[in-house]
Amino acid sequence: MNHITRAFVPLIRNANKFHKYPILLSSRTYADGMPLTFASPSQVYYDQASVKQIDVPSFSGSFGILPKHVPCLAVLKPGVVTIYEEDGSNKKYFVSSGSISIHEDSSVQVLAEEAIPVDQIDKQAAQSGLATAQQHLTSASSDLERAEAQIEVEVHEALVKAAE
Repeated sequence: MNHITRAFVPLIRNANKFHKYPILLSSRTYADGMPLTFASPSQVYYDQASVKQIDVPSFSGSFGILPKHVPCLAVLKPGVVTIYEEDGSNKKYFVSSGSISIHEDSSVQVLAEEAIPVDQIDKQAAQSGLATAQQHLTSASSDLERAEAQIEVEVHEALVKAAE
């Protein structure tokens, strides 16, 4: 228990005397692992496998997930998902987009539109794709074309960064 928690515990315990419903004190503990399901439409990478930590890129910022993480939903942005396995090793995957859900039971689901192990990214092809995407962006004539081209640029920029 840290010094801040120690300071508040007596206050919370005394608060129970004045409330109809008692305030429950809980301490967060970290289990050995958490079940992960990670898949794209073409492949399942993890199916309820126990892992120690997952780092994900999201539109609300990149964040790490440990066992007992607060349940939440997030939208993945193009970038690298890093999975820390039970044996201490880690694996990195590039994701183009998708969603992540963290459940109350500590299980995590990462559903990617597209995913590829980082070590399989062809850096030359990613750079070539970025150049093409930038050309599409400059030649876009409608708002829809510009939006689609901007997404294409963002994905290829993240691909190039992941390949470095």
